[in-house]
Amino acid sequence: MFTGIVTDVGTVRSVEQRGDLRLVIETAYDMDSVDLGASIACSGACLTVVDKGEDWFAVDVSGETVSKTAAHHWREGTRLNLERSLRLGDELGGHIVTGHVDAVATVVGTCPEGDSKRVGISVPRALGPMIAAKGSVAIDGVSMTVNDVRDAEDGSTHFSVNVIPHTAQHTTLGELDAGRQLNVEVDVLARYIDRMLAARPH
Repeated sequence: MFTGIVTDVGTVRSVEQRGDLRLVIETAYDMDSVDLGASIACSGACLTVVDKGEDWFAVDVSGETVSKTAAHHWREGTRLNLERSLRLGDELGGHIVTGHVDAVATVVGTCPEGDSKRVGISVPRALGPMIAAKGSVAIDGVSMTVNDVRDAEDGSTHFSVNVIPHTAQHTTLGELDAGRQLNVEVDVLARYIDRMLAARPH
């Protein structure tokens, strides 16, 4: 369980194709405090620490995870938003995030808005009912507030968020440009409500 508050930006140091994809990720975390088997959200995907060193940890990315996430995250040199799992008593500064990616989204455009950058994002229409204005969504593991949402003519759903300077500086969201693919996780409550409504007899 996570909150969408990024605590480090790591870099993929190496990638090795084994049975799964083995990534070594460089980090500023104190790795003495990270146990093998611990969960770390890597740009929104919950992954398990399988090896570690003084300034790095390794994870295995399954074929299922690769198929359901933005492919560029798992390449050498990519910067990843990192968050360690929530502990009882920690401040819940963002919203409840599971680290289970719902869809790969695409940035449709960006524009300056005050000191911030407004980012327009396209997601599959099936996610549309689970995204609401002023609600929460995790974008590449970052807890964000939705500005507005609408169904687009191309059959997708579009929504926008504002990336404030602090977020741009301390996460990878400052790098967003049109065409960039993102890992998106909707609010977990919206996911369950959508499922319950779909299961109701008509």
